[in-house]
Amino acid sequence: MQPETLQFQDDGAIPNSRLPALVYHGVDAATEPAACERLFAQRGWLGAWRNGIFSFHHFHSTAHEVLGIVRGTGSVALGGPSGRVVDIERGDVLVLPAGTGHCNRGSSGDLLVVGAYPDAMSWDIRRGDPAEHDEVFANITAVPLPASDPVHGDAGPLRELWR
Repeated sequence: MQPETLQFQDDGAIPNSRLPALVYHGVDAATEPAACERLFAQRGWLGAWRNGIFSFHHFHSTAHEVLGIVRGTGSVALGGPSGRVVDIERGDVLVLPAGTGHCNRGSSGDLLVVGAYPDAMSWDIRRGDPAEHDEVFANITAVPLPASDPVHGDAGPLRELWR
């Protein structure tokens, strides 16, 4: 299964990444919360949580993030206010490199997301303050590449797409 790849430029507030965001559709293991957590954990993406997606533009400068859509539907703005809106549904998995802006632009009331980070990386929440741009850019460039793809493990396309 090849993911959809999306590339976003630095807009001065949301830095995004030189690495593409990945969107997998129809991941069977991402249709139930416990199964999705196991899938991510087996591939070294740890620190799983269950919730939604914040309804304000934000990004993480210290960690990559995977989001498994285990229930509901929605629209997520990726790449910041001038990025792209992606429709999401049960079984979709979004892999966001550090710096990639994301924001819930509307969702069903039952939306449930399982999120995790490679090797349980410590994460922050940044909202695109231009005064922090140099700091977050330095953070992003220091984030190591994950050892494996959160959907397919060592055989997945992430390592090839993110080299």
